[in-house]
Amino acid sequence: MPPSQPCVPTGESRQSGLPDFCPIADMATPQDENLTHFGYKTVLKEEKATKVAEVFHSVAAKYDLMNDLMSMGIHRLWKRFTITLSGVRRGMQVLDIAGGTGDLARAFARETGATGRVVLADINASMLNVGRDKLLDQGFTGVEYVQANAECLPFADNTFDVITIAFGLRNVTDKDAALRSMYRVLKPGGRLLVLEFSKPLYTPLSKIYDAYSFSILPAMGQMVTQDAESYRYLAESIRMHPDQETLKGMMANAGFVNCDYHNLTGGIVALHRGFK
Repeated sequence: MPPSQPCVPTGESRQSGLPDFCPIADMATPQDENLTHFGYKTVLKEEKATKVAEVFHSVAAKYDLMNDLMSMGIHRLWKRFTITLSGVRRGMQVLDIAGGTGDLARAFARETGATGRVVLADINASMLNVGRDKLLDQGFTGVEYVQANAECLPFADNTFDVITIAFGLRNVTDKDAALRSMYRVLKPGGRLLVLEFSKPLYTPLSKIYDAYSFSILPAMGQMVTQDAESYRYLAESIRMHPDQETLKGMMANAGFVNCDYHNLTGGIVALHRGFK
C-alpha cells in the first residue's frame, strides 16, 4: 500500500488506429523528464497545465452543448453507467474531479441526500464557475466547489467513499501522481471510477472514429465555439491517452485493488474501477 504523500500544489490545470497524417515521430514518450505531450506536440511539463487551461477557458461556455453534439447525447448514458457502478448511497462523501459543468455532481447530490457530501473539483476556474452557476440555477445548493489540481488534492487522507474523474485524466500532466493522490484521499473500502475516452475495439470502428475526430470534430468546434484548435487538441489527447490495459495497470501500481474496466460504445470510452 503506497504511503501518504505530502500535498504541494503545483499550479493550474500510442495508440493504434491513428490516422496516416499523425506525426508519429512526436508520439514516443519524451526521453527528457522535463517534457510531456500536449496532444501530438512535445512541451515542457510546466507549460502543459497552462495550455490545457487555455483550451477549457475557451470552450467552457459551450461545453455542455458541444458534449451533446459530439456524442449525440450518448455521454449521458456513459455517465449514468458511472453512477450505477459507483455504489453511492445516502450519507456518503463523494469527490468528482475534473467535474466541469456538474453532470456527475448533480446526480451524486441526489443520491447522497442531505446527510452526504459532494465536492465538485476542477483545476479550471472557468469550468468550475459554469458548473457552479448551472447547479445553483437548478437548485442544488449543497454541492461544494473546489479549484484543485488532481495531482495534489487538497483533502485529508481517507476522506471520500467514492471518487470519480470523467474525461479529465487524459489532460493531467502526471497521471501517476494524480492516481496516487486519489488513492490517498479515498477511504479504505472506497472506490475510484475513471470514465475516459479509450481505444476502439474494432478496426472498422477505429477508422470511422479517426475520420470523425480529425475532420468533423474540429469543424464542429469552429462552427459552435469559433475554436477548431481546442477540438483538434481533444482528438489528439484521446489518441495519446493510455489504452484500457495500460490504465488498469497504472491504477494497480498506484495501490488500487480489484481493478477492472468496462468498454462502452465499442471501446471509444472505457469506465475503469478500482478499490482501496
